[in-house]
Amino acid sequence: MANPKRRQSHSRGAKRRTHYNLKTPNVSKCPNCSQPKLPHHACPNCGYYDGKQVINTK
Repeated sequence: MANPKRRQSHSRGAKRRTHYNLKTPNVSKCPNCSQPKLPHHACPNCGYYDGKQVINTK
């Protein structure tokens, strides 16, 4: 196994870490109540998925 011979500089480490970030989730509109919801998930507001109620919400 190769081991590092010299210390990496701060800028070089920062260049490697430029893509360590969170991505915003894709949000779609619920066709039943028009509230935002995650795709392929039941709506947390009305409980509908694929035109059928799958979760009882109050």
